Amino acid sequence: MHVSDTIRLVGRTHLVFRHKNGEIFAEIDKTNTITTVGKQLLAKLMAVDVGETGIDYIAIGVGTPSATALGSESTTNGGTRRGAANVTGTNETTTLTGDTARFITTFTFTGALVLTEAGLFNGAGADTMLASQTFAAVTTADTDTLQLTWDVKVA
Repeated sequence: MHVSDTIRLVGRTHLVFRHKNGEIFAEIDKTNTITTVGKQLLAKLMAVDVGETGIDYIAIGVGTPSATALGSESTTNGGTRRGAANVTGTNETTTLTGDTARFITTFTFTGALVLTEAGLFNGAGADTMLASQTFAAVTTADTDTLQLTWDVKVA
């Protein structure tokens, strides 16, 4: 008997920008790109002897992502890459029980930034980017926040 099943990854980001008083000034919800190197990373994570690191970092920036990195990752004004204890990872149910990995973080800005991209990574430096997102420019100011929720569904 031959059993065949197709598996695909569906990434989705939800970005909510708020002013200091909590007022939402921009909200973005859209599917994103799962990178080729990200697919390779997931395959490596299934083999315990390969020794890859799981996904737990979110970065933002201005530019257009390449196949492996953000165009220009933010490193100032509260836009520095967030990870480890600053990113909450959970297992959620979208269609089937436990079919979605969810990553949530909140950036608090200490100055103005213009943002057009985000990326989901497995490390704090120049590591593997699982997924990327581009969006129309959003300008932030001191004390604004961005709550970014990233879902990756195995469908």
